[in-house]
Amino acid sequence: MGELRVVSVDGGGALEEWRYVHNVVVPPAAMSGEEAAERLARGYRLENAYAGDVLVGCSTVRPAVGGVVTVIARVLPEFRRRGFGASLYEHALGHARVPGVEAVETCVLAANEDGLRFAESYGFVEVERYVLDGESDEWVDLRLAL
Repeated sequence: MGELRVVSVDGGGALEEWRYVHNVVVPPAAMSGEEAAERLARGYRLENAYAGDVLVGCSTVRPAVGGVVTVIARVLPEFRRRGFGASLYEHALGHARVPGVEAVETCVLAANEDGLRFAESYGFVEVERYVLDGESDEWVDLRLAL
C-alpha cells in the first residue's frame, strides 16, 4: 500500500473523509458535518492519513489547555496492525510537543481493545473511566507525562 502520507484537513471533502474515519472508529461519538467543522473552527488540528491514495486513518490534536494537549489517532479496522497507527501517532505527537506542554492525553472507547493496547504500549496510563450522561458506552482517558 505504500508509505503513510498525512494531510492537513482544511474543510470540504477532506473534512468529510476525516469525519468518516472518526465515525467508523468511534460510532458512539459519531458527528455531523457541522460538528466536524466546528472542531476546525475551534483550532483543532485535523489530519487524514493515506497509504498511497487509500484513506486509512485520521488524527486530532486539540490545542493545549493548562499544559496538557490531547492527541487522538484513529485507524480504520481493516488497516490496523500494519504500523499506520504508530506513524500517524508519531506525526500528530510532533504537533503536540510545543513549549509549555507537560503532558499528552488521549481518549479511547473502552470497547476498542486495540486502541487501549496501543496507548498503553506508548506509555499512556489510565486516569479515568466514565460514561457520558444519557449514554451507555464507557470511555477511557489516558495520560502520558512528557
